[in-house]
Amino acid sequence: MRITGGTARGRKLHGPAGGKDTIRPTSDRVREALFNILGDRIDGALVLDLFAGTGALGIEALSRGARHAVFVDRSRRALTLAAANLELCFASPPASLIRLDLSNEKHFRKLRQLLPDSPGFDLIFLDPPYEKKLAHHCMMMVEKAGILAPGGLLVAEERHTVQLPEVTTTLRLGTSRRYGETGIWIYEPASQALNRQPQKNILKP
Repeated sequence: MRITGGTARGRKLHGPAGGKDTIRPTSDRVREALFNILGDRIDGALVLDLFAGTGALGIEALSRGARHAVFVDRSRRALTLAAANLELCFASPPASLIRLDLSNEKHFRKLRQLLPDSPGFDLIFLDPPYEKKLAHHCMMMVEKAGILAPGGLLVAEERHTVQLPEVTTTLRLGTSRRYGETGIWIYEPASQALNRQPQKNILKP
């Protein structure tokens, strides 16, 4: 598992242990494709990496020019792993690590408290365990907490067979992609997407 672009490109990250380890990193191939889609939206962004695991998504964003990343996971082991990977990639990582249970609505309000002088995160990565109905739940919690900036993007990763909504209360699907068994959904504020139809693209493994 390596960083695919930016200042830390090629840096090899620590991966999860084998056996019963439940951390599922986003593959290099999917990460590279996703960040190619996001393009210059990364530069200068305030990033939130939910269900951070190894930290690969947030670290990739920092490598490609994000100004700060907040890594959130309920697992101490995952946050320890993300911290170690940050140290591998940056001399002084512009990052924060927070242990929260993201199935709990109250914890999303704690994330809002991190942003007293900001309208929200410019980019939110949402990569929960597959097929646990957490992606849709957490999207609703993001909306209720008001932590996505007006011009921000929310990127959800799930198994491609899962059905995520094209429209929610405040979000509208901009594009969805499939990479093997992995599905990626990119949402933007509905007010910015009223005149666009969602784009879909399937890339077979």
